[in-house]
Amino acid sequence: MRLDRTDERIVTLLVDDGRRSYAELGAEVGLSASAVKRRVDRLRSDGVITRFSVRLDPGALGWTVEGYVELYCRPSTPPAAIKAAVSGLPEVVDASTVSGEADALVRILASDMRHFERVLEQIGAEPFVERTKSVLVLSPLIRRTPGVS
Repeated sequence: MRLDRTDERIVTLLVDDGRRSYAELGAEVGLSASAVKRRVDRLRSDGVITRFSVRLDPGALGWTVEGYVELYCRPSTPPAAIKAAVSGLPEVVDASTVSGEADALVRILASDMRHFERVLEQIGAEPFVERTKSVLVLSPLIRRTPGVS
């Protein structure tokens, strides 16, 4: 689906603050609240907007350690096996198969270094994992929610 400029502006405003009212959005884009609601409903039904959510500060919740773990798997390990192994760990907040030497990249949030180490040990104990390589985040520089450019 191709978005027009008004749809793009609505999406951008919602990415910035998903709690904006239709009236507020309408004032920003020059439409009535009901016209904005119809557009948002269409964007949802077309799959452009998939859900509304809350962004939390992990540090405020006690998750002060962040790291990325590269997984190097046995040959022919299907992505579904990797997903099944890490999806049950609440500390895993992102996981993707990747190009390059590693097979997958996993982002972990933990309360402290020992907690991070326990999660890393759980992942490394999976039968398909040959080895892992991890890096810890020192200072996040940019955190964006994807939106319309």
